[in-house]
Amino acid sequence: MATGPRYIVKSRRRRLGITDYSQRVRMLKSRMLRLVIRKSDKYISAQIIEYSAKGDKTLATAHSSELKGLGWQHGMKSTPAAYLTGLLLGRRAGNKEAVLDIGVHMATTGAKIFAALKGAVDAGLKVKYNPEVLPSADRIAGKHIAAHLKANFSDFDAVKKKIMELQ
Repeated sequence: MATGPRYIVKSRRRRLGITDYSQRVRMLKSRMLRLVIRKSDKYISAQIIEYSAKGDKTLATAHSSELKGLGWQHGMKSTPAAYLTGLLLGRRAGNKEAVLDIGVHMATTGAKIFAALKGAVDAGLKVKYNPEVLPSADRIAGKHIAAHLKANFSDFDAVKKKIMELQ
């Protein structure tokens, strides 16, 4: 580690890899709402956040753990769960325009984060994105998991229908 009287220690959140401040400043300068998608070890969360000088304001939020109440009986971190979480957020947020904020996650083609983006866009949220990064329809519906685990993802369409009927 560098030392000396001229060495400046980076902020704690940057050192820990939590916040990319240059990317955050670019997003905030756009004055658009942010579609924030995060994944943890067990869950997917999605939020619509508005910048405020006194602190960001959360306008709408969805968490994959809420899917159990809608009849989802599978993993809360899977690609279909990410899609349904994004769909739930999109229904709650309405027809707003936002910019995608994936934080320090790697932008990998077909990732769960982009499945959540697809769900939000399908629900009416307006976000600019490259369609090539989205996962295929089979992955979103869980067919890639069902083949390996011999699981039945028939409740995917039922949960999706329930979410689309929400106001």
